[in-house]
Amino acid sequence: LRDFAELWPERFTSVTNGVTPRRFVALANPRLADLITEAIGDGWLRDLDRLQALEPFAEDAAFQDRWRAVKQANKDELAAWMRAKYGLPCDPAALLDAQCKRIHEYKRQHLNILHAVSLYLSYKADPARLAQAVPRTILFGGKAAPGYETAKNIIWLANSVGNVINNDPQVREKLRLIFVPNYNVSWAEVIIPATELSEQISTAGLEASGTGNMKFAMNGALTIGTLDGANVEMRDNIGEEHMFLFGLHADQVEATKRAGYDPRQIYFADRIVRGAIDALARGQFSPEDPGRFQSLMDNLLTRDPFLVLADFRSYAACQSVVEQAYRDPKGWAKKSILNVARMGFFSSDRTIRAYGQEIWGVAARR
Repeated sequence: LRDFAELWPERFTSVTNGVTPRRFVALANPRLADLITEAIGDGWLRDLDRLQALEPFAEDAAFQDRWRAVKQANKDELAAWMRAKYGLPCDPAALLDAQCKRIHEYKRQHLNILHAVSLYLSYKADPARLAQAVPRTILFGGKAAPGYETAKNIIWLANSVGNVINNDPQVREKLRLIFVPNYNVSWAEVIIPATELSEQISTAGLEASGTGNMKFAMNGALTIGTLDGANVEMRDNIGEEHMFLFGLHADQVEATKRAGYDPRQIYFADRIVRGAIDALARGQFSPEDPGRFQSLMDNLLTRDPFLVLADFRSYAACQSVVEQAYRDPKGWAKKSILNVARMGFFSSDRTIRAYGQEIWGVAARR
């Protein structure tokens, strides 16, 4: 529609998506909803901007403790549910790091997996680093389109890497990778309230306005992400210092491609990237079928259309910042409270009002 937009720009508009706190906080996360209501009253469920009243509580040590207790109870519930229903091991004491969304190359689940592989290799090579590491569970959920072979290979990759990591007695107490089966809204309503780190790592300039990042942040997860889609507006509302941002910006993505991006230069220059790709290509994570992921790795080395390797170092450095921040429970709780307090803009009520006023020309009734 680009030609039409240039002819009649006044006929085109955009409205940022929103999510309803009634479904994705009050129903999905009653412990958090009750704590918020006790602190500021129940008006926030109908007017999400009232969450701003939580901001003074971000510095309150007693409230921080109660906030953390809610998150821990949700993590305990998720871990028990996963064990009972699917036999999946999930340590409720570990940092819960979740990427739950449609499986697609531009959403870059394989960037997350490649980083997990690099962590695993570094832990195996350096027991001192393993001993000092913050325990982390990396959790994936999502489905691939039926005909999307690469996305299906990414699911296979996640499960294969998880199978090796989770069965390694030397590493599994500090690192686990789990791909939950048949991800759906029922899964989401248990995972989202428990998540502490929300992965929103799509290639900048390609996400329109997803809502997963909003649901996680509205439930107190901190975001690691690129400046893509609604992450940009989340940064503007929450504050960059309360998110973990990394990677190329949209204009830099385009400039990198125009300059003749060659991912092999990164592969040869960066031993960590090279080690992770070589381990996958030679079958360390698929010993029964060593060539299983060769085509996926070849695609990264020859094309890498979504700049996974270009953003890898920035992503890994940002994950180190995450780990340091998680070592400070009170500081993490403060950021979590402020994330929720500043999510008013992302209510679906605001979205529908904007549609009514800007597109349909109808007045809202309260």
